[in-house]
Amino acid sequence: MELGKGVADQRRKRIIQIVFMGFMGLLLFFTLFSNTLQSLTLPKVTTEQPKMGGIELAIEGSGIIQSIADAKLSSSTDWKVQQILVKEGERVKKGQKLITYDSQSARQEIEVEVTNLEKQRIEHQNLQDQFIQSSIDEDELKLRSAKREIEKGKLDMVAQERKINQMRERLSKDQVLMAPFDGIVTKLNAVEGLASAGEPDVIVSNSSQGYRFEVGADAKRLSSIGVSIGERIEVEVDTDNKQRSSVMDGVIEEITNAEPLIEGGSDEGTVTATVPQKIIRIKIIDAKLKGGEQARIKIEKSSLEKGLLVSSGAVHQDREGKYVFVVEQQPGALGNVFVARKVNIEFSEKNDKETMIQSDRIYEEDKIILKSSEPLQDGNRIRLE
Repeated sequence: MELGKGVADQRRKRIIQIVFMGFMGLLLFFTLFSNTLQSLTLPKVTTEQPKMGGIELAIEGSGIIQSIADAKLSSSTDWKVQQILVKEGERVKKGQKLITYDSQSARQEIEVEVTNLEKQRIEHQNLQDQFIQSSIDEDELKLRSAKREIEKGKLDMVAQERKINQMRERLSKDQVLMAPFDGIVTKLNAVEGLASAGEPDVIVSNSSQGYRFEVGADAKRLSSIGVSIGERIEVEVDTDNKQRSSVMDGVIEEITNAEPLIEGGSDEGTVTATVPQKIIRIKIIDAKLKGGEQARIKIEKSSLEKGLLVSSGAVHQDREGKYVFVVEQQPGALGNVFVARKVNIEFSEKNDKETMIQSDRIYEEDKIILKSSEPLQDGNRIRLE
């Protein structure tokens, strides 16, 4: 009887143990299941690790190619243009005739002065005859007067001859406009049948001196990538009426200060920023150039400064400034959990893909949140992709 009672007690205890273990198992299962369900509702994030190095930066710009040395040529007279012998864009040689002028009025003036010279010579002969007559008459006073008139006449004839020679030289020089050097006719303002109207009749560029164009650039970026005077760069130039382009060798001839760029809106209360600017002047020497072509440059270099590089999509901004979310691992009741931690940063440079950041709270081994399935706030639990 007592033996049967003991067996029943043991069976009851075993049942209780089984029920208790089953209950604990169910409790553990539902706990784990609920945690799994909860983790599935957490924002899913994609991460990346920052890398140390320089950031790839580019400076781009375009401008119109112009001759370094131009000669602006016009007639020094008010003569009308008789004939234009060249066209815009034409290459010319030193001494080549460019324009001829109607010099008929000048020729007529010379003829008048030559006639006056002949009159002076005839008058000089009359004075000589008077001198001879005075000598015959032995009239000392008349003799001396005639002698003075003869000397004066000689001086007048010398002055007249000099005047005629100067007029002829001027005629020879001004009736034809010639190229002062080998070059290209870049502008032609002269019109046949009309006198000069204030503008140079023709502009000739000195092709041997080369050409230049200039572009504006961010001063800080120029310094970041170390662009310097004397550096050789490739220049893309539009040729053949922009139907084709050619790559030519250029050299940075000069870097000068320019007016700063003002960034920011015009709305009241909007903060504006002043961005220092530079002008880059590039020199090109190429026989294909004529001046007036469109030219472009793109200088790509890695920055001299080193820093942590992250994708630009990982960088956010609010009223406090720029920041990124860093994955932080924390211990939990059922294991480690992951939390998004907001870290404020400073950035020095960026391109269309990467941003160089500075922060004493971010390291190369950290995981930076690049994308999230939901908007994040500081301290949000997350699940890694």
